[in-house]
Amino acid sequence: MRSILIGGIAGTALAVLGQDIAAQESDNRVAAYKAWSVFEEPASCTVTVQDIGECPQDKLVPQQCWVVSGPTEIVNKKGDRIVAVERGVIRLFVSYSPGLNVKGQVSYKSGYPYGENSVVKLEISDSGYDLIAPGLDKRETSDRDESQFAWSKSDSDDAKIVASMKRGADAVITGVSRRNTTTIDTFSLFGFTAAVEDAEKRCGA
Repeated sequence: MRSILIGGIAGTALAVLGQDIAAQESDNRVAAYKAWSVFEEPASCTVTVQDIGECPQDKLVPQQCWVVSGPTEIVNKKGDRIVAVERGVIRLFVSYSPGLNVKGQVSYKSGYPYGENSVVKLEISDSGYDLIAPGLDKRETSDRDESQFAWSKSDSDDAKIVASMKRGADAVITGVSRRNTTTIDTFSLFGFTAAVEDAEKRCGA
């Protein structure tokens, strides 16, 4: 099983093999390129290290870098009818963490909880990809609820998606909430290439 990163402007949680090991607020925006921002969190320890000289492995939070953008257009639909719905923060991420062997991991935060094992559609120009939203069997709706996130299927899909994002102008993500509302979010890809190459360089990937 691969490592999964959950990153965001409002907060970052790092999960390894399904186990949540860190949660933190991040104000560490280090660069901005048009529609995209770059964040970097250096490696840190969750306990105060005294005399030992190094952080215990189970308390180490590896270095993380990510690029993130918000949608330029949001459409919510019930059938063919456009509706107004309340949603949380909506973001598209590409994340790096050399300590976890994570390179260009694509994830999306919908701003609402998915049902279990939902499939989210990502379209970039003529290319289409499936994102997997495991969902959770609970009714949490906070911005840090993991049931609001979807990820690519594999590392190889990550590489294909990032390559498409570098070539494309917009990314369109379509999902369905637990309440059967179809959401269509459009993200500008202007500045993405410069941002993702910056993040990759910072995290040594």
